[in-house]
Amino acid sequence: MSAAPEVGPVLGLVLLALAASAALLVRLGGLGLGRDVIVVSVRAAVQLTAVSLLIVAVLRSAGWTAAFVVGMVVVAAATAGRRVTGRTAGPGWWTVLPIAAGVAPVLALLLATTLVPPRPVAVLPIAGIFIGGAMTATGLTGRRALDELTTRRGEYEGGLALGLVRRDAALEVCRPAAALALVPALDQTRTVGLVTLPGAFVGVLLGGADPVEAGAIQLLVLIGLLAIESIAVLITLELVATGRLHGATSKGRS
Repeated sequence: MSAAPEVGPVLGLVLLALAASAALLVRLGGLGLGRDVIVVSVRAAVQLTAVSLLIVAVLRSAGWTAAFVVGMVVVAAATAGRRVTGRTAGPGWWTVLPIAAGVAPVLALLLATTLVPPRPVAVLPIAGIFIGGAMTATGLTGRRALDELTTRRGEYEGGLALGLVRRDAALEVCRPAAALALVPALDQTRTVGLVTLPGAFVGVLLGGADPVEAGAIQLLVLIGLLAIESIAVLITLELVATGRLHGATSKGRS
């Protein structure tokens, strides 16, 4: 008997009940995100249905798999860019750099050592996890850094008055806040197996693998994410400090 949930009316009703409950609670709590909960839930259902149908064809070809991974990077950059700058065009596309620079070397290392077999069915899910982590770290870093530069404008200008160049003055102000973007990855790694059983571990177990193998794959994913997100955070911080990545209402710091 399969450990995966059966696709059918019961699954649909449960998902509907969970989404509606979340939206209602958020609305009653005055958080103002009730509509967003419904929208992202419906969007996730549509996207995953489409991807599930598309993935069958994609996994038959290494070329299509590579194209799909590139597409994930583009969508991740657009999402992170919108989170940081408030728009999807312009300076937000700089977020491609930290995402790609974080994921590419780690994924290349795993493929070169054959720890991840060079097969589409193995590469695609790992790449998706890595890209998602880089996207989150990039978005959080950029948003926190820009917010910090706004709220602590006086300190930034004070640094300039003391003779610091703009990049160094910006880094002094926004580096501590940007470092918080690594906290989710650190917490997840610190508590793995004690508080959470992450997706890679559960997925491999459901696929019938040995628990030790599942643990090894999850460890590889978690440590890989730490490396990827560290790279993404540092590059994003540099982009903000040098004025390349900035908010929608400004064109860098004067």
